Amino acid sequence: RWLFDHAVCTIYAFCGVLFGLCSLTSLTVLSTVCCLKVRYPAYGRCWAPSPDGRLGPSLFTYGPEPYGTACCITWNAASPEAVLYILALFVFCYLVPCLLILVSYALILRTVKG
Repeated sequence: RWLFDHAVCTIYAFCGVLFGLCSLTSLTVLSTVCCLKVRYPAYGRCWAPSPDGRLGPSLFTYGPEPYGTACCITWNAASPEAVLYILALFVFCYLVPCLLILVSYALILRTVKG
């Protein structure tokens, strides 16, 4: 079971989401920069990653996991705001970066193969 109160649960879940997003964002930037350097070597020095302007997640969508051993996003939240946040998080912070990574490495493979 979760041993701490709701405030610690919220901070724990927020940090888990934040660091996970930071990790995925850095992998996305790395794959995009590698792709640009491989495909356009003359312009490789122009591409520098800029800070991400992403808004902070809503603190009302965190809670204990179903087994009660840790905290994460409450995936079955009922409020429209929470559903919209979870949908936006899934699409823009997971699907889009994963697609960018896949496309970047596919273009790198295509360039190297050519």
